[in-house]
Amino acid sequence: MDVADRLTLRPREAAKRLGVSQKTLWSWTQPRGPIPCVRLGRTVLYPVDALQRWLSQASGSAAPEFAATWITAPAAEEQQ
Repeated sequence: MDVADRLTLRPREAAKRLGVSQKTLWSWTQPRGPIPCVRLGRTVLYPVDALQRWLSQASGSAAPEFAATWITAPAAEEQQ
């Protein structure tokens, strides 16, 4: 399954799509921050629809600048 078609992303994939480091993504992840995640044992997954909702609601930060690109275009590495 192509990453662009998946319902959830692993932390590395989500951080790459958001254009931030994994450490930044982790600091933004609930309960510390506003981004929701799903935890299955030790596995952390980010629902794509939740990330898109968060991006559309984000204001006063860099998030809106890349929201349209993130939602419509997969990362270059993933297109291969």
